[in-house]
Amino acid sequence: MRPLLALVLFTAAVVAAPPNVVVIFSDDHAYQAVSAYGHPLKLNKTPNIDRLAKEGMRLDRHLIPNSICGPSRACLLTGKYNHANGFYDNTRSKFDGTQFTFPKELQKAGYQTALIGKWHLVSDPTGFDHWHILPGQGIYYNPPMRKNGVQAKETGYVTDIITDRSLEWLKARDKSKPFLLMCQHKAPHREWAPALRHLNHNNDQPYPEPDTLFDDYAGRGKGEKNQDMTLEKTFTDLDAKFKYPANMTVAEKAEWDKYYKPRNEAFEKAKPTGKDLVRWRYNRYLHDYLGCIQAVDEGVGKLLDYLDAEKLTDNTVVIYTSDQGFYLGEHGWFDKRWIFEESLRSPCLVRWPGVTKPGSTSGAITSVIDFAPTLLSAAGVKVPEGVHGRDMTPVLKGESPKDWRTSFYYHYYEYPGPHSVPKHYGVVTDRYKLVRFYEKEFDYWELFDRQADPKELKSVFDDPKYADKRKELEAELAKLRKELKVPDPDPPETDLRKR
Repeated sequence: MRPLLALVLFTAAVVAAPPNVVVIFSDDHAYQAVSAYGHPLKLNKTPNIDRLAKEGMRLDRHLIPNSICGPSRACLLTGKYNHANGFYDNTRSKFDGTQFTFPKELQKAGYQTALIGKWHLVSDPTGFDHWHILPGQGIYYNPPMRKNGVQAKETGYVTDIITDRSLEWLKARDKSKPFLLMCQHKAPHREWAPALRHLNHNNDQPYPEPDTLFDDYAGRGKGEKNQDMTLEKTFTDLDAKFKYPANMTVAEKAEWDKYYKPRNEAFEKAKPTGKDLVRWRYNRYLHDYLGCIQAVDEGVGKLLDYLDAEKLTDNTVVIYTSDQGFYLGEHGWFDKRWIFEESLRSPCLVRWPGVTKPGSTSGAITSVIDFAPTLLSAAGVKVPEGVHGRDMTPVLKGESPKDWRTSFYYHYYEYPGPHSVPKHYGVVTDRYKLVRFYEKEFDYWELFDRQADPKELKSVFDDPKYADKRKELEAELAKLRKELKVPDPDPPETDLRKR
């Protein structure tokens, strides 16, 4: 064979090699707390996560179909909405591991597959050659875990453990095969217990307050007024660090006390009330929440450094995202669940050498359901019928496909349940949100114009000026529900009153 022809064939083989995939999936990481998103309050710095934005694409309208932990994970695995994958809520659902998932298809195509960290889908993982998971929500310190079905006891801080076990698997893998690694962090989920090394990471500097910290929910409905997720009323002693996180050692408690004890004593002496109490809780919350993110960011850096050192970077898709957005004091809230912006929208950064242009951004509406078809397509694997997500590759290339979605369907089911957010569904566009709260004790509609009201403070559903837009959105919502085959009424398994 002539040398030039051999070189051409060799180059083609290299180009055709299926990419490795690393999905780093954190829990409750607000886009406001990724510095690459340029949040105006500049709450923290995430240099390693930001590296993915510098070397890849930042997605600015990455939306979640059902903003709660387990259901979002089911959407990630299946590329389908929860009414199609059967996992509606964290209260009663159990994931059916016999159904299609994209890791199964990659596994069949010759990929090595591993899941390490938070699973939170009740049943055992399927489609993974190796899994090492936290039971349920998991805990921050010295967490029990299950490794391929066998109980395992870990020592240390959960984020570091998940990062270290991910690196161990990468180092021990069969290097002749492509791989999928899903590194799934517990952090920064409630109760936001930072690593000991990150206590006082902000040097006791107060955080700037969102201007809706003392929202009174005027202009919105009964559901927003009756929720139970405020810093004012819902913040517990465990949230406030007047109690230790579970499973800490004596030595860890001693180190913990060096930071929290004098500050808690100062709080007890001052006895703040009213808005001063809310402000104290807000600052304690952000110190702890953002402290948890410090360890996640360090873990991202370690994984990226390993890929560089092993010369894997050029043929590895790396995704950093979260199962949903989160409130950082906006509207006086923490948690998620709502169709509203801070809950609905998740950070998402994708580095895919040769596909994503370094430092690029996209305002296209993308979603967690798009990962399955995108990653299967990248691997040359056929995407089965019935998947609701779409292959994002054109968007990641910086293109603007004419047929890309301009509206998005959202549906939250977990009521009655934690934080008392009522069931609701709606349609989201680049500017508007039309929402229906459909529980008998609520039963109302809302319409928000995010251009005129970016903080979503006043529904204009009954405003005559929006009558035509309301009709248009009602038709779009009906169309989406029909296309997605959303059951009406909800299936019996979503009725949490009958547990």
